[in-house]
Amino acid sequence: MIKDYKRWIVLLLVSSMLFLIVVDVTVLYTALPRLTHDLNASASEKLWIMNAYPLIVAGLLPAAGMLTDRIGHKTLFISGLPLFAIASLCAAYSPSATSLIISRGFLAVGAAMSMPATLSIVRQVFTHPQERAVAIGIWSAVASGGAALGPLIGGLLLNHFWWGSVFLINVPIVLLVLPFSIWLIPHFSGQRQHKIDYLSSILILIGLVSAIYTLKEIGKAYTQWNEVIIATLIAIIFLTLFARRQRRQTHPMIDFSLFKKRYFSVGVAMSTLSMVIIVGIEFLLSQRLQLVAGFTPLNAALVILPIPIGSVLASPLAGFWLARLGAVRLIIIGFALTLMGNLWLIAISNSPIMLMGSLFLIGFGLGIIFTTASTSIMLSVDDKQAGMAASIEDIAYELGSVIGVTFMGSLMSTLYTLKLTLPDTLNVNSVVYDSLDEALIVAEKLPEAAATLLISQANSAFEYAFSIVLIATAIVTTISLIALPYCLRNAVRENKPSH
Repeated sequence: MIKDYKRWIVLLLVSSMLFLIVVDVTVLYTALPRLTHDLNASASEKLWIMNAYPLIVAGLLPAAGMLTDRIGHKTLFISGLPLFAIASLCAAYSPSATSLIISRGFLAVGAAMSMPATLSIVRQVFTHPQERAVAIGIWSAVASGGAALGPLIGGLLLNHFWWGSVFLINVPIVLLVLPFSIWLIPHFSGQRQHKIDYLSSILILIGLVSAIYTLKEIGKAYTQWNEVIIATLIAIIFLTLFARRQRRQTHPMIDFSLFKKRYFSVGVAMSTLSMVIIVGIEFLLSQRLQLVAGFTPLNAALVILPIPIGSVLASPLAGFWLARLGAVRLIIIGFALTLMGNLWLIAISNSPIMLMGSLFLIGFGLGIIFTTASTSIMLSVDDKQAGMAASIEDIAYELGSVIGVTFMGSLMSTLYTLKLTLPDTLNVNSVVYDSLDEALIVAEKLPEAAATLLISQANSAFEYAFSIVLIATAIVTTISLIALPYCLRNAVRENKPSH
């Protein structure tokens, strides 16, 4: 058995890598306005810069989960580190939007290799139930806190360096984690008899990419319906083929029977919905603070800081409370606090103090949800399926982040476009109707009077869209608060997570 102090060092190592992986989902939020300007990225390229990373990670995670169970968690975790560092270097020095999208794709490959192993290693290193619950709570705090801290890290770096620094910071941390991981993480033998299913990996990757592309296109103000139909058909065909192939496999990449376990399926739903909420709010609020309120990237990130603070405080506490209160009560508490924070955010004025109070409530509630979800998922499976379960949870997080950006961003863009009205005398490029940052770029080249009018109208349209999207987020949170506890209360008798 691994010594007590080494267990916590191992937790620190895998949490450090997990932190980098999840930070890279949200670190561009504060960098996006400057990056868009410097690389002259279009609205479509901007969304792909954001979505390429979590989308590809989500597509590769099932294969990574299978591999980590087959060859061992330590082996795959360590193998992903060098690729992650090299891709970070390429992203940092990307000369164009296209090259940045490609670099983000390779960064996703390294992340997908290491991510499922992090939670599997935690599960196997910590064998005592109470210690394991606390360790999973810390893992959840890193997962949620990392995603929430991304904008702050981006803001701090952009205050002193160019936008590429948000990627370059990964390199020294990986170089530090790698040798200690080789030395300290114990080796757990994998299930070598499980064959690698390359065909299934390709099927689910194509299927997931097509499905998210469909969502992205539907959310656009000017939807290309022929592309939507083609992408939808591809998604249905490939995901159906994947599901049918898995049901015939002796050792499937994803065991769909796991979803019959109510705590497992509700845990996956919680993971997805919590990421939709946190990513959507952070993404849009960061844009509003910078583009409308005129905050610097650093100041915008500092205003959002209560979300990760609340999440990091709540996650370990939720691990401690889970055995005493049960999953159902914690789900209710988590979503209720998140909803209260969301409604507060809708109702308040532009007071920074009031804004930060609402964000703390949102972060605290989501921290409870993250830990309850992770514990419910990991304690619903045996050790042989730990990698698979971890990869499914990671897919839920990644899909949640993509859906959050896609749904919230696309809804925002659509409402902005519909609301923006300009007088016929103001002859400007039609790109001003795509997004507020596009309008601000156009305004830079206009005479003062015309620029003032354009900025005023664009800000008004953005504020309207922002309010409606927050209301939509509150509706999603309310549905989650009602539906998820109901599902567990009516669950068939099964092994209930109790620690």
